[in-house]
Amino acid sequence: MESKKALLIIDLQNDYFEGGTNTLVGSWEASLNAKALLNDFRSKSLPVVHIQHFSTRPGSTFFIPGTRGVEIHENVTPIDGEKVIAKNYPNGFRETNLLDYLQSNHINDLVICGMMTHMCVDATTRAAKDFGFSCTVIGNACATRNLEIQGETVVASEVQKSFLAALNYFYSTVMDTKDYLECK
Repeated sequence: MESKKALLIIDLQNDYFEGGTNTLVGSWEASLNAKALLNDFRSKSLPVVHIQHFSTRPGSTFFIPGTRGVEIHENVTPIDGEKVIAKNYPNGFRETNLLDYLQSNHINDLVICGMMTHMCVDATTRAAKDFGFSCTVIGNACATRNLEIQGETVVASEVQKSFLAALNYFYSTVMDTKDYLECK
């Protein structure tokens, strides 16, 4: 079967940007790279899927339904014809119609970008591979934040490298925007 690809843009939402309630390190730069990918897919009339998180977890401080923070960021605003999938869990396939949509459109190759690298990008990429999709993660079109474990801070740049390195082995090929756009 011929490879048919789609771009998945995961959770590029206002709360992850300056002024939001869960600002990430490098979110602006990542959004510009995601925008370049989006423009490339649009120019080739290839499918684009925006995944938008709505928090339903009690006590959540971001992605609250009805707030500006839950809205998709202006750099990657969906246009008519682009699929928008609402989700409530890190894995974009869990309790959504993402798998049905991809399968019914005969998509088997995913180019993935978004936020947070260590959470929703990771969970969705791993699930996609388990469902049989070929995955390419565009690392510099993703962003994350500092994490803490046992009283120690792991800085965002190390979190980013670690999660991308882990995904690069089996679950995906990790590239940067420039290299991806030049080789396709």
